[in-house]
Amino acid sequence: MDVARDAASASEAVAVHDYDVILLDVMLPGADGMSLCQRWREDGLTAAVLFLTARDDVADRVRGLEKGGDDYLVKPFAFAELLARVRALLRRPRTMTGPAELRIGDLVIDLERRRVSRRGKVVPLTAREYQLLECLARHPGKVMTRTALWEHVWESGAEPDSNVVDVYVRYLRNKLGRDPDLIRTVRGGGYILEAPGETPR
Repeated sequence: MDVARDAASASEAVAVHDYDVILLDVMLPGADGMSLCQRWREDGLTAAVLFLTARDDVADRVRGLEKGGDDYLVKPFAFAELLARVRALLRRPRTMTGPAELRIGDLVIDLERRRVSRRGKVVPLTAREYQLLECLARHPGKVMTRTALWEHVWESGAEPDSNVVDVYVRYLRNKLGRDPDLIRTVRGGGYILEAPGETPR
């Protein structure tokens, strides 16, 4: 385990080591932790990031997830809960088994390189956006409830936050393109990822 006491030393450590989980204080000296995480994600960081913060507003949680965080723990917290959340993040496989790619219509998801393209054009996604899209794509044509998406993608142990799920679905729709929209909303149900003309199961 490595300890970094400011943003500069944290960035140096992330550039050198291949971590599985990073505990990142939002108020890290030298930089805002959320902005720091976003920069790491843009540089290709795949490690799970758990934010530690005293901020407990929904807007702050949404921003943390939007910036690339995998989980969000509010201070003060019990050490046992911290360990449980770290273990949950470690259980997420970093290597994929099964098919090398998923195809839904003109959408292609390269599971090995974690790269998404549509109509042959690469679609840049954050780590969280990719996880949500992959979850939907592994159940094509099936209605995925907001609770199911929350539990499959975030695994935070917190109460399901459907607003966060809706926010990320909107991000995906905007990035994938809406002509046509591959993600369909089922009123009172959830979301379906399917190619146009396919019948939901």
